[in-house]
Amino acid sequence: MTKIKMHGGKILANALARQGVEFAFGVPGESYLALLDGLYDHEDSLQFITCRQEGGAAYMADAYAKLTSKVGVLMVTRGPGASNAMVGVHTAFQDSTPLVVLIGQVGTDMAEREAFQEVDLRKMYSECAKWVGSIDRVDRIDEYVSRAFHLAQSGRKGPVVLALPEDVLFAQGFEKPTLSAHVVQPGLNPLIFAQAMSALDQATHPMVIIGGSSWDAFTSQQLQKWAQEKNVPVATSFRYQDLIDNDSPAFVGFLGLGTNPKLVERFKQADVVLVIGDRLGEITSLAYTLFDVPAPKQVLIHVHPGSEELGFVYRPSYAINCSPKLFVEALMHNSKNLKPNQQNYEQARADQIEFMQPVPIVGDIQLANIFSELRNHIPRDAILTNGAGNFTTWLHRFYSYGGFRTQLAPANGSMGYGLPAAIAAKIAYPERVVIGVTGDGDFMMTCQELATAMKYQVKPIILIMNNGIYGTIRMHQEREFKSRVSGTNLTNPNFVMFAKSFGIPGYRVTKTKEFFSALQDAIKNDLGAVIEIVTEPEAITPNKRLSELS
Repeated sequence: MTKIKMHGGKILANALARQGVEFAFGVPGESYLALLDGLYDHEDSLQFITCRQEGGAAYMADAYAKLTSKVGVLMVTRGPGASNAMVGVHTAFQDSTPLVVLIGQVGTDMAEREAFQEVDLRKMYSECAKWVGSIDRVDRIDEYVSRAFHLAQSGRKGPVVLALPEDVLFAQGFEKPTLSAHVVQPGLNPLIFAQAMSALDQATHPMVIIGGSSWDAFTSQQLQKWAQEKNVPVATSFRYQDLIDNDSPAFVGFLGLGTNPKLVERFKQADVVLVIGDRLGEITSLAYTLFDVPAPKQVLIHVHPGSEELGFVYRPSYAINCSPKLFVEALMHNSKNLKPNQQNYEQARADQIEFMQPVPIVGDIQLANIFSELRNHIPRDAILTNGAGNFTTWLHRFYSYGGFRTQLAPANGSMGYGLPAAIAAKIAYPERVVIGVTGDGDFMMTCQELATAMKYQVKPIILIMNNGIYGTIRMHQEREFKSRVSGTNLTNPNFVMFAKSFGIPGYRVTKTKEFFSALQDAIKNDLGAVIEIVTEPEAITPNKRLSELS
């Protein structure tokens, strides 16, 4: 315990610094002024990124954590701030992203009176946080911070929320310094692992699914090496396509929205399915139809760091509560007798290559060609981010991701993620090319964060697919209630002028060939850019026009 008395805000700021926090994202609020004062003493090593709305700040914290494998830190005020932040915290929960969310709160002397902006944060966040705590004593600040950082990174990673009563932050006390948190991940049960390997060795048509947040670059590369040596096809779960280089002969596609039907059939015909790190949620499992519930007919080996996820929907043949890192390390040395069908391996890859070939759509903009050719115009380690909407089906299907941490996307399908994620990526890695892929409705949900980009002089390139509608909702609307359009048409600003109002170059593209000229200008000038790509509402999916839906 240090003998220097200080207010709680300084104790908290010092505790964050000891956890190695380099960036915190948020919107300032009067409920945590003392914490902001504490951060003043760490401005050379811990930068508070001032955002324009708490939802955008939460997305940035999530994206930063995904990209760096560090804990993202979010700071918002009570009530309205906490409400706005919910969208990003829910994203972090469903995407298993480690976050520590610090929320200003009414003083303990005001609690449970419905004081100004008071919300019961435990009730509010109970469904989308691993734990919600309240630091009600100044002498327990270090204890709570240590617990939060340990819990956020343990098992299935996720967000932890700490309420900060205003009077506690102003109260005087002493520090109780602790070291930075351990990253606690489960190890390998050798008996179950041996049994699972015996089953895998007998497979002739094995398939692998990789996904989730608990990977590192080396583990990703090792899994790819193993799959290529053993001739085992590997698919990624929804929006985790960067866990393997998409040029690898072992990569056979992704599971989720817009999946290759041939890949789906291949999984149904597999004899052994090895799932590493993924929950097998609704989107990846194609609404829980990819495998029989609760007992798949395939031998299912499910590896996940969160024990609560094993047997949650599917009863696996072998449930292995282990981190991907430790499992892949063991896998490299314990599947010596595996001899899968060579033709199955090669045909699965051939199916993926065929699926990635551009297909034409209505209009002068050919999105398949744009995303297929994009890789030839940007570095292989470029980071692509996206939010949610039908526009993402072209990105995910036709773009070839370069490997670990080249994709930032919300697996929970949250709109508005692409722009804040691109800003966070540029903050974390300013030297890398970062392209945010957005829709017009998607972009407008967090467009104010262009001000954040300019404030910190981070300059991503933002693509806006503008078709003037909420495309995904309109697609479902046309399927369910043909020609009865309600609530899905949009009125948009002049995106070029909007970008220029922030001092960002703007381009409007109406033909495919114009896009690459604009992109080359944006990359060469290194000023960032907003490139509006005007698409036809009829071009709703790569395979069907809007009017063809029924």
